[in-house]
Amino acid sequence: MDSALGIHKATLENVVLLASRFLLAGLFVHEGVFLALNFDAASATMSKIGVPAPALAATIGLQLVAGMAIAVGWHARLGAATLGFFCLATALLFHTNFANRNELLHFEKDLAIAGGMFILMLHGAGAYSVRGLAGQGEEYESNWRWRFRAF
Repeated sequence: MDSALGIHKATLENVVLLASRFLLAGLFVHEGVFLALNFDAASATMSKIGVPAPALAATIGLQLVAGMAIAVGWHARLGAATLGFFCLATALLFHTNFANRNELLHFEKDLAIAGGMFILMLHGAGAYSVRGLAGQGEEYESNWRWRFRAF
């Protein structure tokens, strides 16, 4: 028990993981829903920078599926890895005009989100998740650890 907070450390970690998952996932689920509801306008805007409509549809699907996976904690590691690499790609492909302050901020934001996703990928969703509540959390966690021992 952590005497300063008066709660168990494991409980605090799981609450913080849950809140963090919701914050990260909310960004992608919100954007995916917005793009889906405004597909024609988004498609027109994306076509100006060379993104075809099928790629936009795939992006929307990725944001919604991976975002929900992270939010509920079911295959959250896979969702976090996918969205982490998606953020890196977005930063490197679309936000490289560092002379423009707004582009630089978007680049840095995408890198920060990718970092959060990679931490979630390594740490897992925690006990307050679908997988954790189903009793599969411990076995699932140990299966991932060996993949990243070198890091």
